[in-house]
Amino acid sequence: MDEIAKPRPRLRGDSGITMIETMMAAAILVIGSIGMLSLIVTAIATNNRNRIDSTQTMLAQTILEQIATTFVTATQTTGPGTSSIKDCAGNSWIIDTTTAGASSGAPLLGSAIDYTQAQVQYWSMNYVVSTPCSSTGTVQGTYDVRWHLDRIGSSLASPPETYLITVSAKLLGHGEGNQYFSLPVTLRFMIGG
Repeated sequence: MDEIAKPRPRLRGDSGITMIETMMAAAILVIGSIGMLSLIVTAIATNNRNRIDSTQTMLAQTILEQIATTFVTATQTTGPGTSSIKDCAGNSWIIDTTTAGASSGAPLLGSAIDYTQAQVQYWSMNYVVSTPCSSTGTVQGTYDVRWHLDRIGSSLASPPETYLITVSAKLLGHGEGNQYFSLPVTLRFMIGG
């Protein structure tokens, strides 16, 4: 018996995906992916800046609280005192404000700490941050932390005195001007009576 050839169904011209359509879809996918990649890079840079800002703020606040503690524990006649703080590398940093005159500490540029000037002993430190916070931890960064005291008021000779404390912190060697750059954090606080 002879087989009867069945007619094949005819393909329509608009069925299936042509090579041009495939290339257009791929081009749109590549353009969208490049746009998303730039968003991801920007998000990483912003996250890094926020981490640096948070650490700088935490360090400045810690020093501010240490200085404020020396004022609270000191008597009215002795004025500012001393304190110490240890960083993650085990370095012990002395905060000695007993030599506070009418204006003492790290040099100022206007109302902010001047980082172009050299560090002043007992008024600055290079605080090492590591994860975990131990001498064997991975170093996350070294922060230049500086502070300054200004005596406020008309009678500088008689206690109680009022002081304006300025504390600033910035990450050392992090490429100023690029998208990972973070400005120094500066905190100011008045204490006394």
